[in-house]
This record gives sequence, structure tokens and C-alpha cells, in this order.
Amino acid sequence: MVISLNQRFGAIHRRRKIIVLAMTLALLISLCLDLSAGPAGLAIGDILNGILDPQSLELRHRIILWEVRLPDALIALVVGAALGLAGIETQTILDNPLASPFTLGVSSAAVLGASLAIVVVPVVPFVPETAVLPAMALLFALGSGGLILLIVRWARGVRETVVLFGIALVFLCNALTAGLQYVASAEAIQQIVFWTIGNLTRAGWTEVWLVFACFILVLPFSLRQVWIMTLLRGGEAHARSMGINVARLRMWVVLRISLLAAFAVCFVGAIGFIGLVGPHIARLLLGEDHRLLVPGSALCGALILSLASFLSKALIPGVIIPVGILTAVVGVPVFIGLLAGRRRPA
Repeated sequence: MVISLNQRFGAIHRRRKIIVLAMTLALLISLCLDLSAGPAGLAIGDILNGILDPQSLELRHRIILWEVRLPDALIALVVGAALGLAGIETQTILDNPLASPFTLGVSSAAVLGASLAIVVVPVVPFVPETAVLPAMALLFALGSGGLILLIVRWARGVRETVVLFGIALVFLCNALTAGLQYVASAEAIQQIVFWTIGNLTRAGWTEVWLVFACFILVLPFSLRQVWIMTLLRGGEAHARSMGINVARLRMWVVLRISLLAAFAVCFVGAIGFIGLVGPHIARLLLGEDHRLLVPGSALCGALILSLASFLSKALIPGVIIPVGILTAVVGVPVFIGLLAGRRRPA
């Protein structure tokens, strides 16, 4: 029996939809594991009952679940999803498999802002003292995004210029951060290093909602341009021949990337590995069709960070390992396994 091209394409698309559903199920399982990790002895059944009916739990268990575990677990999901979405858009718009949201210098600028807040301890009117550090990190990250947008407009969207300026910005911010560490006290240096590694335990419900709002604001614009981004994978010349204004497209995508990366890192630190490997894992599983690749990359980023969050609490009882250390431990073996299992065409 001869199978038509449309039938083959339909079978591939259905299989990829099943993969997306399987990733969603794996994400829910990872969320349950993350919520159950810890010394309080809460079983998964108690957690589900506590979410549906908080009054069914004891007061101390209710506080642990709603004020500690749920914000930590949910910030892992939204930050991972934001970095995964930013990662796939960065790699596509710059046509560079090694690109990530932090190639543009957003993460390094956030680290510089956080370091300045730790070392100088500025007093900002109408801003609580505990909010100064994330506010400074967010301000510097958005500022770097603004600089990148100016460069994109000045260079008329030439990707080589954008990448080189981003790398230069990374080195500049790293040098200024090192200068701050040189004059800082030992305690301040320790705080800077701890913030740079990445830690989910600093986030509360306010931070969860802010990152989630940013992700929900950006996602519809990304989904609206899935066909254009898929077309761009065929090359800029091909996209221009189809009437696509690549320079304008690159400017809007850089704006989305900057917003996602800035809000993702300002509250939890520089967790940069997710935006690089998450999209590659999604691409190996789902191909280049951005209709599935965009949500798949967000799911992959969320899943990797959620698993890392679970392992950070489960590996050493009573100790929470900074999640930034574990993102590579979780993501790299999965990525290598997918590469090793991928059949190369004859």
C-alpha cells in the first residue's frame, strides 16, 4: 500500500502531539515530586488534598505547602518555561545553535545589578529593602535589552552584529562585576556568588505571579509568529524572498527575549543552562515545526528546572542544593542520550 505525503505528514504530526502530551504528563509528575520533597513528611495524597481543600491540613502543614513548597515549585515551572521559550526564539532569530537568552548579555547585566545592590546597598524611595536586589537586577537586565534593541535597529537586524555586541556586553558586565567583588567584603562576595548560582527559595507568590504574567504576555506573540519563525529556519534569504522583514522581526523577537530573560533571572539568579539545552531537547523530539516547537521548548525548560528543583531537596536530606548547580546535571545526560539515540540519515 502506497502512503501519500499528506498521510505521512499527518502521522508525524500526530506522533509529535503525543510527545507534547507525554511531556505535559511528565511535568505534572515532576511537580508532584517537587511538592513532596522535604522533611515535613507530606505524602502526595496529602498534598493534593491540601491544594483542593487547604483546611484539611494541619496548620503547620498548610503553611509549609502554601507558603514554602508551592511558590518554590511553581517558580521553577514559570522560570523554566520562560527561559525555554526565550531560548528557542534566540536560536532561531540568530540562526545559532549555541545561542541562549544570555548570549545577549541579559543575565550578565542582571548579575551586575544584583552585585551592585549587595555591595552598595542603595536606598530606593518607596521600595522595600528586601525588594531592592531583584529590582536592581531587573532594571539592569531590561537596560541591557534596551541597548540590544538599539543595536538591532542601528545594524538593521544584521545578526552577526547583534551577537558580537551581546558577547561584548557579557564581557563588560562580567568585568564590572569582578571589579565590585574586588572591593567588596567577604560576606558580600559570598552573597554575590550564591545569587549567581541560582536559588529558587528566594521567591514567593508575588514573584511567581510576576514571572507568570510576563510569560503569558509574551507567549501569544510567539505563537502568532510560529509560521514566520519556521520559515526563517530555511535561511534569511529565503525568508526575505517570501516578503518577510527580517530586521523588524528580529527587533520584536529580541524585545520578547529580553523581557522573558530579565523577569526569569531577577528573582532566582542566573540559571542560564535551561535556555540553551531545553530548546535542543525539544527540537530533537519535535522537529523544526514551531507550532509544536515553541510550546515544546517551554515545556522542556519547565521540566528540566522542576526536576532540578526536586533533586536539590531530595539528594541530601535536610540540605537544599542551589538549583543552578543541578540544571546541568539533569539536562546534559538527557541531551547526550537523545543525541546518541538519534539516527543519522544514510
